[in-house]
Order: sequence, then C-alpha cells, then structure tokens
Amino acid sequence: MNGDERRAKIVKILKSAVGPISGTDLAKELGVSRQIVVGDIALIRANGTDIFSTNRGYYLNKSKNQPVSKVLKCYHTVEQAEDEMNTIVDLGGKIDDVFVYHKVYGVIKADMNIKSRYDVKQYLDAIKSGKSKLLMSITSGYHYHTISAESVEILERIKEAMSEKGYLAPLTDYEPVDF
Repeated sequence: MNGDERRAKIVKILKSAVGPISGTDLAKELGVSRQIVVGDIALIRANGTDIFSTNRGYYLNKSKNQPVSKVLKCYHTVEQAEDEMNTIVDLGGKIDDVFVYHKVYGVIKADMNIKSRYDVKQYLDAIKSGKSKLLMSITSGYHYHTISAESVEILERIKEAMSEKGYLAPLTDYEPVDF
C-alpha cells in the first residue's frame, strides 16, 4: 500500500468511526508506525480534510455537512446505463467514479463527478461520440460506483431503488471486500 492509498484508508476509517481513533490503533490497522500516521494526518489536513486531534485520538469534523459515500457493485446492460445513472442522481446522489475489478488487471477506475441528468447526458454523449465503450464492458456488465450524498438515508434510498431495478450485484470470492 502506497502513501496515497494509506491516507485514503485513514480517511475512510475516520469517516466510519463512531468516536476518536488513536494513532496507535490506526498504525496497527495500517501496518505502519504511529509517526507515519502522524505525518499522514498532517498531509490529509493540508489537502483540506478537517481532522481533529484529541487526547483520545483523531476524528473527522462531520459538522460541515460533509457528504457520505458508499460503493455499490452494479450489473446491467449498456442500454440500462442511462437509467442506472439517472436513478442515482434523481434520488440526490452523486456518482463520484466508476471502476471494475478485473481478474487479471485488478482495479481499473475512472472519476465521473456526475450529479445531474445533464451530466449523465453529457457523459453518455461523449461515450457515444468516440470509439470508447463503457468501462463495464470489459467485465460483462459488472462494475462499481462510489456514490456520495448528503446523508446515509439518501444513500439507502438509492441502494433500495437500484436493488428494485435489479442493478445491484453480490460480491464474488475473488473481489476485495474493502474498496
């Protein structure tokens, strides 16, 4: 795991934490020294993430209405891609990225930043106008989206709607569970 991946993991751990997490606990979880964690926290802060330090550990400042996010494993046809993306944005979600987990190549990821029907149309028009295909095409329709929203409730509504439409897929044995 390189430094960028480790710092992303620290933010993910802090986002999901109920209370402060000590530097020692983070170091154990990541397999590095506490001093590395302290340096990583400084870099994360320098990049604009609001992290508080207390005598009990680190925690994120969640009072600024920071968005929450969730990774969904999806499966559908190319023709259903527009409906899938519109479902997400219509319910208040933002599609941060798309990625596939390929058995040979590993994770292949692309940022999307789609938050409206207009963005969906622009994205699909760009795909149609070029010689490129949707990333999901290399894994027979299976792909993942990181979805962000203003609340966990919005994410749950998106997940429920995606499930009702048959767009969610279960993880398989070879896939990493923690993205």
